[in-house]
Amino acid sequence: MTNKKSRTGAIRKKGLGKAVGSGGQGRQALEGRGPTPKAEDREYHAKFKAKKSRERYDAAKARYAERSGQTPERGRGSGSGRKKEEAELVTGRNAVVEALRARIPASTLYIASKVEMDDRMREILRLATNRNVPVLEVMRQELDRMTERDTVHQGVVLKVPPMAYAHPMEMLDEIIDRDEVPLIVALDGVTDPRNLGAIIRSVGAFGGQGVVVPQRRSAGLNSAAWKTSAGAAARIPVAMASNLTQTIKEFKKQGVFIIGLDGDGDVSLPGLELADRPLMIVIGSEGKGLSRLVTETCDAVVSIPIHDVTESLNAGIAASVALYEVSRLRANPEA
Repeated sequence: MTNKKSRTGAIRKKGLGKAVGSGGQGRQALEGRGPTPKAEDREYHAKFKAKKSRERYDAAKARYAERSGQTPERGRGSGSGRKKEEAELVTGRNAVVEALRARIPASTLYIASKVEMDDRMREILRLATNRNVPVLEVMRQELDRMTERDTVHQGVVLKVPPMAYAHPMEMLDEIIDRDEVPLIVALDGVTDPRNLGAIIRSVGAFGGQGVVVPQRRSAGLNSAAWKTSAGAAARIPVAMASNLTQTIKEFKKQGVFIIGLDGDGDVSLPGLELADRPLMIVIGSEGKGLSRLVTETCDAVVSIPIHDVTESLNAGIAASVALYEVSRLRANPEA
């Protein structure tokens, strides 16, 4: 007699292909795949890519902080209470590549995700890699947030420490040591950094060797000046004078002639007789012009002839015109 229990597993329902008790085998398929994952957890979604980009950014920032001995930022009020020096951001492909070529100290290079590659971008990445500058790929919106509203970063931003200014007299000594005829521009009350950047660019274009800015009431060498200079700020030294009038007097003792630009000057710029001498050209603000003390120390106050319909030139344009004329006269003394 066959054991009834031993036959139970073999009994099948009439007309079905499953053994009795096997109905739970398809239960998992009937339950579905569960709730839909969040957008940032779906690999094909843009939010997933943005999340991964943020994670790479945070990880790289933490690695850099660990290598440099810094403490990662944890919001305001944390840390030792010591005021942190504010870094500068160099924006734009020309300015960034020039800064890297000049080996300006840099802490981080930010590249926009899916940025369009050209020769400058390839050189930027090569220089940054060779110098072991951390390269972070971030979303373009992050670069927009980092930079000023009206700044065109072109998908690349370089973070550099606060700019170290040269000493005016040391800058002059280096120019003399190179057997060059000094051609330097000093700013008196010019507060727009874009004017400073334009002047630096003009100094480089017309054979000048440096710029002097006063410590107070003057534009500083920030990211806006870097951007406007189109990279010339990496090649042309900028010196800071604690007292511009005293610095001008020290330059005069070293044989440098001082000319100030002013619309009411008694000497006309074309055919300037002092062009072949060691020169410092002092540029005043567009509104107030040269200060009284600076005017008194000038060897000549020079005016640029313009039509009556225009009241004045801004500082950047005035400097460019003056530098061009000096450069032209030095190249053609008989002109």
